[in-house]
Amino acid sequence: MSVSAAYPINPPSAVVIRDDAEAIRVAHEVAALLLAGASERDRTRQVPVEVVDAFSNSGLWGITVPREYGGAQVSYATLAQVIAIVSAADPSLGQIPQNHYCLLEDIRLQGSHDQKQFFFDLALAGHRFANALSETGGKNVQDIRTRLVADGEGYRIDGRKGYCTGSLYAHWLGVLALDSEDRAQLAFVPRESAGLTVVDDWDSIGQRTTSSGTVLVEGLWVPAFNLFPTYRSYERPTLAGPFAQITTAAIDAGIARAALRDTIAFVREQARPWIDAGVEKASEDPLTIIQVGGLDIRLEAADALLERAGRVLDQARAAPDEASVAQASLAVARAKVLTTEIAIEASNKLFELGGTRSTLRKHNLDRHWRNARVHTLHDPVRWKYHVVGNWLLNGINPPRHDWS
Repeated sequence: MSVSAAYPINPPSAVVIRDDAEAIRVAHEVAALLLAGASERDRTRQVPVEVVDAFSNSGLWGITVPREYGGAQVSYATLAQVIAIVSAADPSLGQIPQNHYCLLEDIRLQGSHDQKQFFFDLALAGHRFANALSETGGKNVQDIRTRLVADGEGYRIDGRKGYCTGSLYAHWLGVLALDSEDRAQLAFVPRESAGLTVVDDWDSIGQRTTSSGTVLVEGLWVPAFNLFPTYRSYERPTLAGPFAQITTAAIDAGIARAALRDTIAFVREQARPWIDAGVEKASEDPLTIIQVGGLDIRLEAADALLERAGRVLDQARAAPDEASVAQASLAVARAKVLTTEIAIEASNKLFELGGTRSTLRKHNLDRHWRNARVHTLHDPVRWKYHVVGNWLLNGINPPRHDWS
């Protein structure tokens, strides 16, 4: 039996956030806390337990819990803004609760009343949920080999998972497995469960402290109460797909904000003007000024589409149908194109405008490009253009899955 990676998992003690305004305020407070050590955490690939605890105990991890279960049920537009604010400080830590929010959405969509009460109470108390959904060896992202079989009052699961973001820091993991009818089921299990092993082997160039490594599932027993029929979320129109996508787009928006913030600071404080500009400071170089202005405008456009996408999801939440879910997916697709492109552009332009000295290892400014390049690979943004164009030209609605 393999041994799980060691990381202190403390009992939670979260506050409960009551409304959207409080969520935004707390997000800024958490961002200030995370920004201070973001570069050093990227260098060392280490996240002190007190940092993770402070983040989850802030109450931000429970803001999507429905009001009838004691949560703030913030709008989707607010959630996207919260994720972007935190991700502008540290996008690796900003990504950790992204799947947590998606798992809470699974509970909302497919849980019984008793299941919702139990797991939403955990979320409000500060328990962190991580994913064990994807696999790395199949033909594509939907080729799932992990299996679930009935065993007494519950089920046994066997498989190998990859890209398990936040697994090292989690109290609970959501494990995706196929049942005897090849239907996707989602099982929630405590991290210390027998048969569950977290392997701290994430070794990407970017998003380095997300703990997006491997989870081994070997004879893991799960009580029936902990199982959710997640396949049902795609048998009918729901916001499961666009919800997952807007949270991803928000992280990219945060990365772009971070890159532009550090570009402005470096140009003001350390960059040199080009000799032909005839100015004293890089911040007075007219071509640099134009480039920074362009980055800001494109980031504002991306943020505007992100906010608009959130509002479209909010409008569809009460009674999602084919048309409203399609519009939600299209709105998020448009936003994701721009957040992807500005994250990559801004993190690249930082070096062009900062000059050679901006590449020095001591500044660690390459982390913005590394984060942008890695996180925007979550799903191919070229297919977002296809989704929008196919709807416009042929009236074909976006596909129903987690990437649309």
